[in-house]
Amino acid sequence: MQVTTTGIVIRSKTSGDDRFVTILTPDYGVLDAVARSAGTPRGKLTGATELFCYSRMVLFRYRGSNTIDSAEAEESFFDLRKDLEGLALASYFAQVACELAPREEEARMELRLLLNCLYLTMRRAKPLAQIKSIFELRLLTLAGFMPDLTGCCRCGALQESGMLFSVEEGTLYCCDCNKPPDATVQISAGVLAAMRHIIYSDFEKLFSFMLSQESLKELENLCERYLLTQMRQNYGTLDFYHSVAAADGGASGKREEV
Repeated sequence: MQVTTTGIVIRSKTSGDDRFVTILTPDYGVLDAVARSAGTPRGKLTGATELFCYSRMVLFRYRGSNTIDSAEAEESFFDLRKDLEGLALASYFAQVACELAPREEEARMELRLLLNCLYLTMRRAKPLAQIKSIFELRLLTLAGFMPDLTGCCRCGALQESGMLFSVEEGTLYCCDCNKPPDATVQISAGVLAAMRHIIYSDFEKLFSFMLSQESLKELENLCERYLLTQMRQNYGTLDFYHSVAAADGGASGKREEV
């Protein structure tokens, strides 16, 4: 059957004249599809099926396979290609979305999150460390890995300072209920408030917070560590992003507040 949807290309591989893509759609989640002749410079689907291209597509779906019959680009995120650090971060977002966004299920919020993070990254409208942390923690929350940050998981204490976070369990411990030091990470009051904002706030307010450069670094490290612990794997795109950011002098941390 033929269906019309929008989608962003989050993985792309060319084989011969054809291009095999993975797209994130609002109605069907993550889909694998083939774009015939898109591997050629003059293919009618070439431009609209490039990596990170957000397009309106007509798909032919048959027995679990998807063929892109037509596609018209709505946003190419072309300027990402002018910024190596931003492009590296976008590649990491795409790889994580491939794994955490649902397949064959509605994924409107996941798509909205990815599109907003790509746009803010391309425009450098927020510090990259902040965008990255929001993407990781909010996507984990949508995928069922939401940490419990309401209070101490043992006694329910709501203290803001002196809390410790278990990246394995996704829970908080107060000073009186502390676990062994190697099982928890000290979390500052500002970073705890930021993490609570990321997982609990309405989407319209998701990006509306500011932190000092030091706190942004703490937030970035903690959200990344939580994701890697929960997913139990490493990402080559993440390693590449860090190498580019280091070579760039840590620019993501310097763009501190907007």
